[in-house]
Amino acid sequence: MGSSVVDVDVRLAVVLVVLTAVAVVAGRLSGLGEDRPVLVAAARATVQLAVVSALLLVVIESLWLSAAFVLLMISVATVTATGRVTDRPLRSPGSARRLLAVALPVVGGAAPVVALVLASGTVPLRGAAVIPVAGILIGGAMTATSLAGRRLREELDQRHGEVEAALALGLLRRDAVLLVARPVAGTALVPPLDQTRTVGLVTLPGAFVGVLLGGGSPLEAGAAQLLVLIGLLAAEVLAVWAVTELVARGRLLPVPR
Repeated sequence: MGSSVVDVDVRLAVVLVVLTAVAVVAGRLSGLGEDRPVLVAAARATVQLAVVSALLLVVIESLWLSAAFVLLMISVATVTATGRVTDRPLRSPGSARRLLAVALPVVGGAAPVVALVLASGTVPLRGAAVIPVAGILIGGAMTATSLAGRRLREELDQRHGEVEAALALGLLRRDAVLLVARPVAGTALVPPLDQTRTVGLVTLPGAFVGVLLGGGSPLEAGAAQLLVLIGLLAAEVLAVWAVTELVARGRLLPVPR
């Protein structure tokens, strides 16, 4: 196997096909109706990773191209999170406003963390280092934004009467929404909190394994993984905070007036 996590050969292709088939069949037989989405996701992931892998061979050699690639990741993350939060198609009216609103928690969550680790010199200013670190943090901010925004939308739909009652009692709209929103939005932080609490005891995440396979010591691998986990926590807390405030102020989802 050498320095690679897996051997890239026919066996890998066969295993991927079998795993996809298992997920598709389970999605159909379980009644969840997720068989087609699973198949589409697997196919997209295969094509996208093949293209990105080839593209990165060129991109990581240039800091400017690496920065452009990070902007592309932010754009895709924003579009993805916007669909999850609003449950509206991209081409529907007001899409530009929704995209700008969702971009705030995605960028506001990831950017400060990326800036800090780069400015401190903890992560070297090279494409090969910047792209994976930025990608992890942007992905975390996207996931937190999607989870928090979606839960807020569902909760406000179900408990709009409580918000209206609070408004009738004289509370400001923001305060009335936050009575419902804050406890719900916090559930978006359960996955990263659990991952951080159990690291090393349940799993050895990708950053740890990657450093080890790259020839680093266990101490270096642990330090890299700790940086990723704490950075993700910071990015995701900032993202959840931002999306909660946007919803409370009526900038992202409709709320009672």
